Amino acid sequence: MSLSSMASVAEAARDIAAAADLPALEQIRLHWLGKKGILTQAMQQLGQLSPEARREAGQLLNVRKTEVQSLLQARRTALENARIQERMAGERVDVTLPGRRVALGSSHPIRQTLEWIEQYFSGLGFEISDGPEIEDDYHNFEALNIPEDHPARAMHDTFYFDQNRVLRTHTSPVQIRFLEAHQPPLRMIATGRVYRRDSDITHTPMFHQVEGLLLDEEASFADLRGLLEDFLQSFFARPDLPVRFRPSYFPFTEPSAEVDVGCVICGGSGCRVCKQSGWLEVLGCGMVHPAVLAGAGVDGEVFGGFAFGMGIERLTMLRYGVNDLRLFFENDLRFLKQFS
Repeated sequence: MSLSSMASVAEAARDIAAAADLPALEQIRLHWLGKKGILTQAMQQLGQLSPEARREAGQLLNVRKTEVQSLLQARRTALENARIQERMAGERVDVTLPGRRVALGSSHPIRQTLEWIEQYFSGLGFEISDGPEIEDDYHNFEALNIPEDHPARAMHDTFYFDQNRVLRTHTSPVQIRFLEAHQPPLRMIATGRVYRRDSDITHTPMFHQVEGLLLDEEASFADLRGLLEDFLQSFFARPDLPVRFRPSYFPFTEPSAEVDVGCVICGGSGCRVCKQSGWLEVLGCGMVHPAVLAGAGVDGEVFGGFAFGMGIERLTMLRYGVNDLRLFFENDLRFLKQFS
């Protein structure tokens, strides 16, 4: 093909303007600018011309190539914009339609129970405190009057890091740390995660506890009993809920007691949950042991008080009638949304 027979830019412009879509436009680009395109072949024929004619023809071809590229780019932009407009027309939103309802989340049932307990005791003047989950042996055991041969220190019950560090087995160490930083009279509760080597339908290796402590000059076991009876009857929303105290033993309280409530499942008539006894154990309590007060630098001749502790998961199970503790931690939304 000679340069003189080469098609004009006007012909390329007509082809480009006639392209109905991007694939058609790409074929036109190849027809003019591809490896075998008209302008590409014309550039390859420049070597057949004399130097003078080659220079003049080369300048003309460069001008034509630039014009064709500009026409192609302009048409590509127009086709892309048209495609966007077409898509937007097809996806147009009818603003008169009702909006989609956004599902709202809710607190986990364990968190709901913790917040209720914190609110109850805060209303009675108890200060909420917290402490480390990785505890030293002193605060987790020794300061609580737990001797070295006590079963609670056994490897099969406690997660040990080394001889001096453990994952705390209860929130009672927070009471010791609070006593070290505050002078009586005082009242506090500690909430948080604790860890023990246990796992079945009523136990998990990690669970939550609430511990309470009150110290003043006139605290008595009668005060402890009245406080816990009111708490349990309020928690289960049953003013007539039976509550009983059974003598027990804890290294850090003396005297100590286990607290039972009338079975909230069967009403005390006897069922599988209460093992036909009509009673459910819910917490432990007692008067603070003098050795614990002395270790914390508190004058036991002037100040006395009581402490109590409870498992949040157990209270939550009883409150909502859940029969398997593991359901709280499987993150099954079908289960959890029932507590919204």
